[in-house]
Amino acid sequence: MIPYDLTKIRGLAFDVDGVLSPSTIPLSPEGLPTRMVNIKDGYALQLAVKCGLHLAIITGGNTRAIQVRFEALGITEIYQGAAHKLPVLEAWMEKYSLSPEEVLYMGDDIPDLKPMRAVGLPTAPYDAASEVRQTALYTSRFSGGYGCVRDVVEQVLKAQNHWLAEGKAFGW
Repeated sequence: MIPYDLTKIRGLAFDVDGVLSPSTIPLSPEGLPTRMVNIKDGYALQLAVKCGLHLAIITGGNTRAIQVRFEALGITEIYQGAAHKLPVLEAWMEKYSLSPEEVLYMGDDIPDLKPMRAVGLPTAPYDAASEVRQTALYTSRFSGGYGCVRDVVEQVLKAQNHWLAEGKAFGW
């Protein structure tokens, strides 16, 4: 269980590589990264969107596949090529008038430390870098790309009585 008042959460922000996909990324013959995604993470994300939470994807990566994947889940705030994630996170929070206590951020590596320190609920996958796990208020029992996002989103939605909510939960 996440040791936080999850009813406060209005915004969730996620890194991609190592969080929404495993840390190991195969390369195409052209040298382009390809990513695996977790279907259960995707279900939880689209339900969070339907339930009115603000979601952001903030990643250093920059591929069409990332855009397509997360737009298909209803996420409109997709920030790619974010070499420095904190200014992107702060602008997104300002856009939606989100206070730090209302935001969950999940990251797995050193570039995620500053955004994690700027929110009320910093979280990490099980296989995150040790500095990230030390910064996180909650570390999932699942690794990046293997359900860590589903874990935190499900806990938030359950706390807010949105999990298994009739009319929203039983469809894509």
